[in-house]
Amino acid sequence: MKKLLLATTATALLAGAAFADGHAKDVKIGIILGFTGPLESLAQQMAGGAEAAIKEVSESGMLLDGATVTGIRADSTCVDAAAATSAAERLVTSDKVNAIMGADCSGVTGAILSNVALANGTVMISPSATSPGLSTAEDNGLFFRTAPSDARQGVVMTEVLMEEGIKSVALTYTNNDYGKGLADAFQSAYEAAGGTVTISAAHEDGKADYSAEVGALASAGGDRLVVAGYVDQGGSGIVRAALDSGAFDTFHFPDGMISDKLVENFGAEINGSTGQNPGTDSPGAQKYQELIGDAFNATSPFSAESYDAAALIMLAMQAAGSSDSSALKDKVMDVANAPGEKIYPGELAKALELLKAGTDIDYVGASAVELIGAGESAGNYRQVTFTDGALEVVKYR
Repeated sequence: MKKLLLATTATALLAGAAFADGHAKDVKIGIILGFTGPLESLAQQMAGGAEAAIKEVSESGMLLDGATVTGIRADSTCVDAAAATSAAERLVTSDKVNAIMGADCSGVTGAILSNVALANGTVMISPSATSPGLSTAEDNGLFFRTAPSDARQGVVMTEVLMEEGIKSVALTYTNNDYGKGLADAFQSAYEAAGGTVTISAAHEDGKADYSAEVGALASAGGDRLVVAGYVDQGGSGIVRAALDSGAFDTFHFPDGMISDKLVENFGAEINGSTGQNPGTDSPGAQKYQELIGDAFNATSPFSAESYDAAALIMLAMQAAGSSDSSALKDKVMDVANAPGEKIYPGELAKALELLKAGTDIDYVGASAVELIGAGESAGNYRQVTFTDGALEVVKYR
């Protein structure tokens, strides 16, 4: 719910000063994603989404009376917290970014938040960091995410598997914050629904051979193997070893595995498998695909959420009348939620004009944005199955 602000003469003068300061300089937004590492096949489409929003706003000339917006890329690696922290430090201290779109993976996002964003007072909006632990991380009101927590994904996974009649599963997860958080959330929800997790075992990324891990999973048994891993790393290694050994022939894939790369890697070998990733069939999703056209794959996981994360940063700046994180952080929830005029992809100039006139907006965006609790997405998911060597969308939840 939007806050009603009682403006005094003093606060009006301060707002005017902040607005003038926001106009005095161009805007820079850091885009920190795993351009190398276990999710690199998703990073280009995610960056493309953020950069599409930045281009749309910059070309409109409407942000803070004509500020030019520039996106500056940096590599989070997805898994190396030290490298991600150094990259974020460069964005903030050398490139002087006003805010950060990212990071992507949960562990590096938490590291950047605690080591860089808090120290420098920099707003971060992640499009894909889903660890439940981030919901309660100390953030001084600086951290938001357009992706839902894996506490929600665990419930959705359970619903999908139960509806498929899968009452027992073996579970393997990548050994980091994302994998452990998702595995715990899923196991809790699945067992509460009457399912049995025969084994929950971590796997390390970067190995050449996963036969030992698959052997343990096969010994425990289960109607399906749940692979909470990364498509460009150990997750695919686990699947290959399971298929080659005949241990499992169907799988369930959470968001870190859903990618065109998964189909490229396995094709018809994973027919009958299931999965889910954040996604929506809202009008905004279609508008986003039309906006992007053939530039890149707009249906790639977290691309829409990246567009929305960058858009929210810039809309919050306009609402605050300043590009400073200290001001815009208090406006993110306001522009993201009702009441107000609904805003979709391709309508960012309209949104900026409304905000300048003092009119409320409700940013729906490409992923049906609704921020709850600690500033995270309420959660919409795309359920998929693999048929005839292709990924098929079954429905949305």
